[in-house]
Amino acid sequence: MREKRSADGGASAGPTRRDLLPKSTGRLVVKVGSGVLTRGGVGLQPRVVSRLASEICALQDAGRQVVLVSSGAIAAGSARLGLARRPTEMAGKQAAAAVGQTHLIWMYERAFGRRGRKVAQILLTRDDLADRQRFLNARHTLFEILRLGAVPIINENDSVAVEEIQFGDNDHLSALVTNLAEADLLVILTDIDGLYDRDPRLHPQARRLETVDAEGMAAETGGPSGFGVGGMRSKVEAARQAAAHGVPTVIASGRRAGVLAAIVAGEPVGTLVRPRARALPSRKHWIAFTLRPSGIILVDAGAERAIVRSGKSLLASGVRGLRGSFGVGECVTIAREDGHEFARGMASYSAADLERIRGLKSADIEKTLGYHNGDAVVHRDDLVVLGAAEAVS
Repeated sequence: MREKRSADGGASAGPTRRDLLPKSTGRLVVKVGSGVLTRGGVGLQPRVVSRLASEICALQDAGRQVVLVSSGAIAAGSARLGLARRPTEMAGKQAAAAVGQTHLIWMYERAFGRRGRKVAQILLTRDDLADRQRFLNARHTLFEILRLGAVPIINENDSVAVEEIQFGDNDHLSALVTNLAEADLLVILTDIDGLYDRDPRLHPQARRLETVDAEGMAAETGGPSGFGVGGMRSKVEAARQAAAHGVPTVIASGRRAGVLAAIVAGEPVGTLVRPRARALPSRKHWIAFTLRPSGIILVDAGAERAIVRSGKSLLASGVRGLRGSFGVGECVTIAREDGHEFARGMASYSAADLERIRGLKSADIEKTLGYHNGDAVVHRDDLVVLGAAEAVS
């Protein structure tokens, strides 16, 4: 097996690209950014849409399934409305998205139709995936679309999404769709040809990184210098989230003709982000990255050790404080007493009841509350350790 280069330039033994990328029957999520589809952020480029459709059809002809996550609705709508630039206020962006989404999907429908393919539009908000039943319904629909040979085209439902239900960006959405679709590979097509060891706009000698280990990518900083430049920070975070589910990511230039064929052939295109050795199961990935915490449970050092090192549930005896209000079954942050988050999970007791039993032994829960919803405040089956200790979960 060939020697690979790690993020810091040092040698590290590991799988080659061909080892990590899906075989001929694999399923890919391909995310296309506005920077690829537009020129100057307003209006779509039909030739680019047509080329991407041709490349995706070629992957299908080779036996692969492709889920397309596409930005571009606001840019398309801005042009259709005669706006000189993209709106900045929420109402303006929503209006532009409502106008532009129909044009975006029409362009894809025309491009794929010329090649004998049907397309299916799926518009999502965070609420659609945060509800477990709706998440599973969306998965079943997606699988049926793929079975029928159509190309699912997914975008955030920008015309109705407000801050509380937004994904934040389509990079994040693409990582969640990778879990939703049970995909083997995430491809993020952007207007830059990968990750660099420093900002290539400021440093002409900046080096593109061929391969990066997910463990070396810090979510809060965007990873090594150069990773978090401009819009690359969200792409790094999306790759990190996909890696937690055991899925590799390739970040590459969508302006390069034949980029998708080159990626699946294992050519050194863009930057490959290698996944974690031990992947989070789908449901735990959903808890960690799709749900939005409603409150915080502060725990003592003993509870943290039991959760992180031994994979135990959180018991009432280890709870030292609460922040926020949450109900049974809602997602909560689990943090040290200084507020540092190290895990997330789904609460077995409401905040009001947990306040009454915090610090108590499990045997005292029923006589204090009058009911018993289990010994665990957050059961280990509903709990995910974040960061380097994720594999324990």
